[in-house]
Amino acid sequence: MTGTPPGKPPLRVGLVGYGLAGSVFHAPLIAATEGLALDTVVTSNPDRQQQARAEFPDVRTVATPDELFDRAGELDLIVIASPNKTHVPLATRALEAGLPVVVDKPVAGTAAEARELAALAEERGLLLSVFQNRRWDNDFLTLRKLVAEDALGDVWRFESRFERWRPKPKGGWRESGDPAEIGGLLYDLGSHVVDQALVLFGPATQVYAESVVRRAGAEADDDTFIALTHAGGVRSHLYVSSTAAQLGPRFRVLGSKAGYVKHGLDPQEAALREGKRPGPGWGEEDESLWGRVGAGESPATGGGNVTATVPGDYPAYYAAVAKALLEGGPNPVDAREAAAALDVLEAARRSARDGVVVTL
Repeated sequence: MTGTPPGKPPLRVGLVGYGLAGSVFHAPLIAATEGLALDTVVTSNPDRQQQARAEFPDVRTVATPDELFDRAGELDLIVIASPNKTHVPLATRALEAGLPVVVDKPVAGTAAEARELAALAEERGLLLSVFQNRRWDNDFLTLRKLVAEDALGDVWRFESRFERWRPKPKGGWRESGDPAEIGGLLYDLGSHVVDQALVLFGPATQVYAESVVRRAGAEADDDTFIALTHAGGVRSHLYVSSTAAQLGPRFRVLGSKAGYVKHGLDPQEAALREGKRPGPGWGEEDESLWGRVGAGESPATGGGNVTATVPGDYPAYYAAVAKALLEGGPNPVDAREAAAALDVLEAARRSARDGVVVTL
């Protein structure tokens, strides 16, 4: 982890939002990062205020962003984990107040808005980073290692599935059909799978998508498929769904030498939801869930070699943010990278709507 320079207090962090993103992901990871201190949580919900104070006894709670920005001079970093439609206005306000910002994904509703935010941050000389935590998933880190080692040869096809079985909608803004809410799986889980594909295999040149609403009472897309053609020739097939009665492999990657198949989700989200915190053994996965690398036979029938999964490492994101602010290290996820993913998501929405292949 990044250390705070001797004699210098940790950076004081204001966290906007204490729903799933704020309470499960951001607050615990911020609190676990050397060099950062969770100072203030913004939530208007009294129960969530109480929860925040119970989990972090030294934290202050306020009901509105206005109360947070009134104390801007006492803070060193703003983290925005509020509903998607608030990301751009709150990030803009933070940057204009002279504060570095971390924004949960998607950083904006459009690539143009993301680039405008990036330009504002550059103009002010401030960090603007996007919380693409699944770059630190165990399976993704393992696949990056396999690709770097040329274990698969030339990758031809990348299949990525983020599937769930939730036959009844939960409601709320994430499932709202109002475009202003930026809800639906395309922008939720799609932000992760598209980002991972671009990081692994570079820019996309063509996008095709199918996006539907399957569940009774649902308003936003809950079953979406995205096909990308990358400039380097790799084809990515990406699936996000709330209606998958049988879950497919998280990754199936096919190359000229071998393939890699991995089932199951990274364990870090489940651990955080259970109240566990980063420490020894964090992110490690049971050997029974390790994937297989091989050729010519299905892993389901014992084909291929069991391949150890690299431990997941969400704490690395905020450690990198702290290092960027304290020591001038690199931004772990630049907003312009997030804008490139939004280019793809916008193209996917157009493709699904019009039934066309979109060239970028």
